[in-house]
Amino acid sequence: MVTVKKKDEIKRMMVASEIVSEALEEIKRAISPGVTTKLLDEIAEEVIRRRGGRSAFKGYRGYPATICASPNDVVVHGIPSEKVVLKEGDIISIDLGVVYRGYISDAAITLPVGRVSERADRLLRVAKEALFRGIAEAVAGNRVGRISHAIQSYVESQGYSVVRKFVGHGVGRRLHEEPQIPNFGAPDDGIRLKEGMTLAIEPMVNEGTHEVVIMEDGWTAKTRDGGLSAHFEHTVLVKRGRAVILTSW
Repeated sequence: MVTVKKKDEIKRMMVASEIVSEALEEIKRAISPGVTTKLLDEIAEEVIRRRGGRSAFKGYRGYPATICASPNDVVVHGIPSEKVVLKEGDIISIDLGVVYRGYISDAAITLPVGRVSERADRLLRVAKEALFRGIAEAVAGNRVGRISHAIQSYVESQGYSVVRKFVGHGVGRRLHEEPQIPNFGAPDDGIRLKEGMTLAIEPMVNEGTHEVVIMEDGWTAKTRDGGLSAHFEHTVLVKRGRAVILTSW
């Protein structure tokens, strides 16, 4: 069921969004060659606890960590580990959700590790731009498909593909609420958006095929062809005329 948030619910989501944003900023400052993804997870956990929140991911369907840390060809749901050490030229996607007083915010960013190739840098630029093109369509009266189509048409015009196995979603009392927000589709697909809806819009953009494979841990999703992947996400509030972005990087 699609929910429209009241003012007090939105205020709680705004605080959750502030915590998400602060944790991502701390992670950004920590990322460098030689750092483990386990350390990034610990940084996020410390920020969330200090601010009075809790992880929306840890324990969700058995997920074992506070963040998802997905380097290079890992699309989403990479599990932080002491064995995963960042190297110069890597890219790393960090996905993070926070619960504050019963309400959830969710965001993701893909970051360079040191100096990266032009190939990697262009992928990041395109994926980030795709997110903002999707957000521009997240206004009351539009159908969900306007978001989906804006993302897909831009990404494919740049020679990349959008992942189809994973989609954006409503967010609020639960991490995944209705409606689903695919990163592909026709502009007249889906329900009409209403003012007060809160959405997690999150294009996942691959260099090559949109197809992914799930690793033996049951979580880690990689590109089928080994190409790079980038993931950007904001939690947004649907309004008339223009969406309000609640999270920041």
